[in-house]
Amino acid sequence: MRRTIWLASYPKSGNTWFRMLLANLGRDVPVDINDLPGRGGIASARRWFDEVMLFPSGLLTHDECDRLRPRVYEAIADHAADEVGAMAAGGGDPDRGPDADAEVLDDVRFVKTHDAWTRTSGGEPVLGGRRAADAAILIVRDPRDVVASLARHNRQSIDDAVGFMGRRTAAFCDREDRQPNQLRQQLSDWSAFHRGWIEQTDLPVHQVRYEDLKEDVCGVFARALAFTGNTGSTVQIAQAARFADFAALQTQERERGFREAPRSRPGATAHAFFRQGIAGGWRSELSDDQRTAIETMHGAMMIRLGYAPVASA
Repeated sequence: MRRTIWLASYPKSGNTWFRMLLANLGRDVPVDINDLPGRGGIASARRWFDEVMLFPSGLLTHDECDRLRPRVYEAIADHAADEVGAMAAGGGDPDRGPDADAEVLDDVRFVKTHDAWTRTSGGEPVLGGRRAADAAILIVRDPRDVVASLARHNRQSIDDAVGFMGRRTAAFCDREDRQPNQLRQQLSDWSAFHRGWIEQTDLPVHQVRYEDLKEDVCGVFARALAFTGNTGSTVQIAQAARFADFAALQTQERERGFREAPRSRPGATAHAFFRQGIAGGWRSELSDDQRTAIETMHGAMMIRLGYAPVASA
């Protein structure tokens, strides 16, 4: 049976880099960043909803979509299990369903999500709970580094990004005057996002800190693989780390562009998706007031995740 693992993260926390590591595992040449096995494999993809429900999600409100999303993820998980069963029985590749774009490693589907762990109006987890997935890898990053990257991604000031990260109603793709390209992703504030994933009891969660991954990419990646029941040789993991090195990803983006980069407004300067990829860059990017605002709002969760506010340090 193929299991489903959510790759959960607050935006700009390293989810894409982790997916690059997965995509490069066992390869002899670097994977094209625009041709990932999991391109489009995000929980909020409208195509998944439309293909499972057999009608366009654009006909519904955000709340109506949320009430149906658990059924979508359960159906996709069932399809993945059936696919493995058919292949094991010698039936060859079955029809490729909406799960075909999720990243697959042996018997595991890795699916990206920026959704907080929220519930529908009926009390169900929007992501379907244990019937839709088996576990989650939660990728976390120092919010002081997240905020500058998020500001650039959202084409807003750092002060506005600080406010966004502290807003309980923060969301992606929540416009109501037009159809966003993805389903709404309710983020909540940075602290609540992580609290929801850590404290939910439906799924086991393995935490990966961005900073630890930078410090020991091979060791941290190997432990994450072990959590999913998979292994890679020392050589394979080291090769994946080289192929997914941040400088290599930046080079690919400069040469070919990156489909997941935010679209620039007409006449505006396009910003690189792979910006810096460093830990601790906030020291030169944030003002004292901006840093203090982040630490005041999120100090308790920062300490819980191993990020000491300056005052505490």
